[in-house]
Amino acid sequence: MTQKSLQETYAPDNACFGCGPANPQGLHIRSFADGDEVVAEWRASKHHEAFPGVLNGGIIGTLLDCHCNWTAAWHLMQKSGAQTPPCTVTADYSISLKRPTPTDGPIKLRARVVSSGEDRAVVEGELIAGGKVCDTCRGTFVAVKPGHPAYHRW
Repeated sequence: MTQKSLQETYAPDNACFGCGPANPQGLHIRSFADGDEVVAEWRASKHHEAFPGVLNGGIIGTLLDCHCNWTAAWHLMQKSGAQTPPCTVTADYSISLKRPTPTDGPIKLRARVVSSGEDRAVVEGELIAGGKVCDTCRGTFVAVKPGHPAYHRW
């Protein structure tokens, strides 16, 4: 894909395990704005499995956490009219593992902001594999201020 993701556009030096383009051993989630949602497609490898053919729950959590975080950052940037997204961190999130997540095909992520304030957004996301919603997430993501260790990480 030649189009740059949000991560590649705004945080090319970010080393986050889930979404950092600069982490050679990371998951390299590539999120794209699509109307009022942010979408991504990702493929698992055997070493991401909990057991043959099924994605590990920790990887599921990382995929949804990072993708939803970028959804919040994109939303806050658009809402404020800024040229770059604020550095956002996860304040809270919960994952629902609804069914085993197969690893034999593309894994799709979709997320949308359901409410927001000046410096935070509540995001709901879903992970779709094999044509079914396998996992969901809801979390609060907050833009950090100077002095926070994540400030200016992208």
